[in-house]
Amino acid sequence: MHVLRSKNHRRMPWKNGGGETVEIAVFPPEADLSAFGWRVSMATVATDGPFSVFAGIDRTLSILEGQGMQLDIAGLEPVVLTRASEPLAFPADAATSARLVSGTIVDLNIMTRRGQWAHRIERRVFEGDHPLDAEGGVTMLLSLGNLRIDSGEDAEELARLDCAIIEGPCRISSDMPTEAYLIRITPA
Repeated sequence: MHVLRSKNHRRMPWKNGGGETVEIAVFPPEADLSAFGWRVSMATVATDGPFSVFAGIDRTLSILEGQGMQLDIAGLEPVVLTRASEPLAFPADAATSARLVSGTIVDLNIMTRRGQWAHRIERRVFEGDHPLDAEGGVTMLLSLGNLRIDSGEDAEELARLDCAIIEGPCRISSDMPTEAYLIRITPA
């Protein structure tokens, strides 16, 4: 297990210059925006406007903080994405613009290079003790509160916005309901 602490996440400008991204993990390590195979990041969106276009990339967005945003994605009906919504998958090379519902939001953004990598993401609530097994590829858990991960050989405490890369079976535990996002990235 490898823990990526929130305080160490890399901050960088958006591709279109319209804001800032907090990069949690990227592969290959240190890859730039034109060369990554996969990328996990968060962005603060404070104004309405267009999304950066990433050719050949599939993207999934989830709202972590705020009231949400309406997304207008080329070829699709407009959709309002909120904290209660399921993660929304769409092509990152489709022209996309966002309109904030009511104020600034923070989103979670998973991107994979089409034909090379694929991803799945699900929002979970952990309370008590739960088994979890990495299924191959890369398995990550982004915590929105305080969680404990015990792999039998190693145990780590995750605080808000810490992320663990999990290898093999482990147990996730929390004394109170704690939301987290389970991200699985596999070769295509």
